[in-house]
Amino acid sequence: MYFLELVISGIAVGSLYALIAMGFVLIYKATGVLNFAQGEAIMVAAFICYYLVTRFGVPFWLAVPLTLIASALLGAVTERLVIRPLLGEPVFSVVMVTIGLSIFLRSMAGIIFGHHNYVFPSPFPVKPLQMAGIVLSHNHLWSMIISFSLMLIFFFFFKFARLGLGMRATANDQDTATLMGINIKSVYALTWGISFVVAGLAGVGLANVMVLNVGLAFVAISAFPAVILGGLESIPGAIIGGLTIGILENLAGGYLDQIVGGGVKDVTPFAVLFLVLMIKPYGLFGTKEVERV
Repeated sequence: MYFLELVISGIAVGSLYALIAMGFVLIYKATGVLNFAQGEAIMVAAFICYYLVTRFGVPFWLAVPLTLIASALLGAVTERLVIRPLLGEPVFSVVMVTIGLSIFLRSMAGIIFGHHNYVFPSPFPVKPLQMAGIVLSHNHLWSMIISFSLMLIFFFFFKFARLGLGMRATANDQDTATLMGINIKSVYALTWGISFVVAGLAGVGLANVMVLNVGLAFVAISAFPAVILGGLESIPGAIIGGLTIGILENLAGGYLDQIVGGGVKDVTPFAVLFLVLMIKPYGLFGTKEVERV
């Protein structure tokens, strides 16, 4: 029974990792760039939702969509002001700009919100659920429900929606997409906006299960092994990678931490990262690049 509890709570945490990983993958698929400011987008969204609820008295059910709108605007503005001027420049330059953006957002968040720890006013009951002897918090349950619902929405969006098909076409071949009449700049803005919306939802979910502070941005580092495991260009891979990392991390914390005295849970995602890079560098669902000369 203890094993099942660890697995289920691992799935709950892994579903949030999957959302974070999806944010990385969305931008990489469309632009070929890793956004190292994704963690800061998560943290900023969590603080926005927190202040809407605590300082302005906005109900949680209304604060969440307002937070997602703010996240979308932040993503679109970031693409327009920071990323678009670098179109055509070396990828390394764009990556360095995202690193600079992450430092800037983290510093500004510290100035505006402070470096204190905050407890998010969770709208869910404190008393945990008990199902067949398995104890599960309401926060974890709703994190799973919301995360999996969003994953399902994205599946249909990319498979059937016109905008989703345009994003997939741009990711596969930008030149051909342009010839087909797809506005690449609009797709880029939309991609960054959607990626930040996903980050915002992950931020609200994480704030409900963790202490809210500026350090929340570093959770994205723990989710990065999920991106590598699933493959940088695969959204299904990001989902599977996130769930796998969440379960393995929880099992390591539940069993191995008791043996060695702690620390194994934090190391586990990166141990998986090293193994994946050594065995299958492109991840489980990544695309292997072949250069012909």
